[in-house]
Amino acid sequence: MFGALTFLSPWLLGALATLPIIYWLLRAVPPNPARVEFPPTRILVGLENEEKTADKTPWWLTLIRLLAAAFVIFALAEPVLNPAKDTTLKGSGPMVIVADNGWSSASRWPTRLAMIDRLITEAESQNRPVILVPTAAASKNPQPKIEPPGDARTTAAAIQPQPYAPNRQQAVAALETALKTAGTASPSIIWLHDGIDHNKDAAAAASALLALAGQGAFAVIDETNGEDAIGLVAQLGEKGKLEALILSASGTPREGAIHAYSARGERLGETIYKIAQGVTTVTVPFELPLELRNQVARIEIPAERSAGAVSLIDAATQWHRVGLISGESREQAQPLLAPLYYIQKALLPFAELAIAKDSNLAANIEAILKQNVSVLVLADIGTISGESQKLVEEFVKRGGALVRFAGPRLEKGGDELLPVPLRAGGRSMGGALSWSTPQSLAAFEETSPFAGLAIPADVTIKRQVLADPSKLSAEIEIWARLADGTPLVTSTRRGEGRLVLFHITGNSDWSNLPISGLFVDMLRRISTMGRIGAGADPSGSAGGTAGGTAGGDETKAAETLSVLPPLKTLDGLGSLKPPPPTAEPVKTSEIAKLVPTFEHPPGYYGNSVKPHALNVLTPKSKLLPMPSLPSGVQRLTYDNAASTPLKPWMLALALALLFADILAVLILQAGGWRHLAGRRGAAQAAAFALAIFAANIIVTSPGVAQERDPGSGFEMELDPSEQPAPPPSRPEPATPGAASPSAPPAGATQADAAAIAATSKVSFAYVQSGDAETDEISRLGLAGLGKVLSTRTAVDPGQPHGVDIVKDEIAFFPILYWPVIENTQTLPDSVLAKIDAYMKEGGLILFDTRDYGQGGVNQ
Repeated sequence: MFGALTFLSPWLLGALATLPIIYWLLRAVPPNPARVEFPPTRILVGLENEEKTADKTPWWLTLIRLLAAAFVIFALAEPVLNPAKDTTLKGSGPMVIVADNGWSSASRWPTRLAMIDRLITEAESQNRPVILVPTAAASKNPQPKIEPPGDARTTAAAIQPQPYAPNRQQAVAALETALKTAGTASPSIIWLHDGIDHNKDAAAAASALLALAGQGAFAVIDETNGEDAIGLVAQLGEKGKLEALILSASGTPREGAIHAYSARGERLGETIYKIAQGVTTVTVPFELPLELRNQVARIEIPAERSAGAVSLIDAATQWHRVGLISGESREQAQPLLAPLYYIQKALLPFAELAIAKDSNLAANIEAILKQNVSVLVLADIGTISGESQKLVEEFVKRGGALVRFAGPRLEKGGDELLPVPLRAGGRSMGGALSWSTPQSLAAFEETSPFAGLAIPADVTIKRQVLADPSKLSAEIEIWARLADGTPLVTSTRRGEGRLVLFHITGNSDWSNLPISGLFVDMLRRISTMGRIGAGADPSGSAGGTAGGTAGGDETKAAETLSVLPPLKTLDGLGSLKPPPPTAEPVKTSEIAKLVPTFEHPPGYYGNSVKPHALNVLTPKSKLLPMPSLPSGVQRLTYDNAASTPLKPWMLALALALLFADILAVLILQAGGWRHLAGRRGAAQAAAFALAIFAANIIVTSPGVAQERDPGSGFEMELDPSEQPAPPPSRPEPATPGAASPSAPPAGATQADAAAIAATSKVSFAYVQSGDAETDEISRLGLAGLGKVLSTRTAVDPGQPHGVDIVKDEIAFFPILYWPVIENTQTLPDSVLAKIDAYMKEGGLILFDTRDYGQGGVNQ
């Protein structure tokens, strides 16, 4: 049952009075043209034009045009169906539209814009101003204002979904300021929420909006049909598998695909997810080999266009191979005292480990590097020399990271593969260079890769190897210090790689750092510093250090930045774009804990060599559903929230009628449906069109001594080397008293008679196809061509000849029309040679493939 119909601009309906005038204009017939006698036109006497033009427009075509004009007039009058359906909100003040436009609103943004337009239309019908309040502001200090409905539509069109969560408290405060400034009361507030309680502030925001409504009304529009937003997070799974964590607030059943892309936009993999009823988190893995898995730069849900449905991947989420070599044999080492025990436990959840199994150091280094590791960890290795030193040096120069831990062996002397020269002996409690109490760690500097990590108060150092203070140059980076300033972790660049030294052991002999959670976080960050594939060529014969200087400088700049500038950021729909002017740099120590905001949108920060990814959601994120709202709040849905404007439908109908008018005119010009439906008529039209094409060329064909009108038909351009050879000799014109050339001499054979008939006049021929109907069409088309030439030119062609392309001679005919049917057989080589000779001597063949309009390509 239809509801009430109202026109917002009823005065425009007066334009319906112009329909009779439009009808008269459509029926008007222009005056007859004046007759001017022109003697040369007598040559055209007797020619009939078969194309007929109606002197009046058909009644049904006039009706289509009148209806199109009427629908345009109705559309301009802005009809609205059910203008007060379910939304007669109390209040005499402005209509306030509070719209969530965070990342979770992006996937349904067109629906939200349509709803905002419907609400503005309703406010316009009630002569009320409008206030638009987006909850994810695009500026630091949003200032909503009261506008007339027309201006509010322009403001609504400028609102875009943002790539971060909405700040509802800020939006409510801005709205309160706007209402106080305008001095208005009793507004009608409608909140288009996204169904997610982002910062656990939804209940507080609802209560505040209800209070602002006062004597007016407050309503919320809920998400419907299971289309609430879902989020996506990329994380490391078991044995380094790339996993996608799907988050849902409502647990509505959903399913779809997740795609993995490289940095160049290539799709590397796909997996399917399915959310069951009531389930809010689902984890699905990508089945990709390690080398391909480490090329993945982002994963996304293509059907869910939002920044929350995209997860960017940086080095921290990649899976690296780490080689572990100890200076102590496995047989002598006790598990809890082994140099690699705590290192192995710390790295196991984040990397694939390649552990040495031989007591021979040189054999271990060669075997580990062949496994294509990106980081090589050496625990208490004193001196590396000979071929092993060369292998490790080449590994580092190609981008690998060498991480060494001190120990009794290194305390006695080092080598060239250390970031800083060491002083002889170590420093311990009670020694020559001792301290009275164990030393704690100082806070990490902003340039350190450990910046932002919390240092437990109980982590202490009681023994270490000392760096030579006189050799601490600007190239030596100090990543960690003791409380007294003594370097604890040092590093330096070497080619495209890096040397790192922990001045303590990897076990608990010299400190309790290896048994703390800080040790795990430190090693996790170091494990991502090596270039993947750096160990692929241990000999250094391929790749080597080519371009190492530039790459090393860029990587060094990327790792030592204390502030990371925005590189590329996500928009609300999840597309990577250049950062907006409002995006601000991020401190290296804060990016791991940063939540995207207006100043810091999600995206890549830092250097393009090793950027840091900032995502909307993290593995620790949770999507909470909307809480219970206060009493007195009216609930609406997108189905009954407002009236239905009919203007778009009216314009669509008018446009459809205009297209119908154009189609009808084209059909009438083509002769009507009956003419188009006749297959024989269509075939004859096609044959006649080809004949007209030939008529524009035949006057320049061999043997025709007529001059072609330069302003008509087509022109053919031939390469000088491909000019046609002179035509075959033709019979001389008859002289008085001589026998007629058309009459065969006595004793002539049938072949001679055919040759004489073909050459006595300019004759056209068609290749017999074996199909009677097709051959008849060919004959009629060429006969029509002959009539046109006889009427328009001095050429008087003879009757068309049907030829058997295999048996008959074709050299007598300047034009050969060849219809190609479906069952055409392959020609023998002798026939192909005859056709080739015919064309080389200037003959013209028109091949008709008869597939026009059936998907063929016209060359």
